[in-house]
Amino acid sequence: MKVVLDTNVFISSVFFGGQPGKILAAWRDGKIMLVLSTEILEEYIEVLHRLETLYPPVEAGPVIELILAGSEIITAPPLEKPISSDPDDDKFIACALASKARVIISGGKHLLSVDGFKGLEIVKPSEYVKKYL
Repeated sequence: MKVVLDTNVFISSVFFGGQPGKILAAWRDGKIMLVLSTEILEEYIEVLHRLETLYPPVEAGPVIELILAGSEIITAPPLEKPISSDPDDDKFIACALASKARVIISGGKHLLSVDGFKGLEIVKPSEYVKKYL
């Protein structure tokens, strides 16, 4: 199953575990395929480097290598019009639509509020774990 992770869920999965960590483990074990657009990848890398600067024990390099090696990275055309009330979240919707991923995993209220758009399922990490893992 192809899934798109919003940035907060991805960062939480790497550094804090919990329900997002279970999703990362499923990705590691080949049970799901993480799909990223180039815009999402850029945001992941930016946040990882910021965390690396703020918390010196954090090393962004190995995480970035893991993303590049284990994800499907696509070019997603922008949406014709804004969908989310936070326009920065539209890149996750565009990625899911372009890659034919049917699920976006997010804890953000702006993305969660557009659940069902063009058949996309937008769920919190705990809901994804309960329903699919």
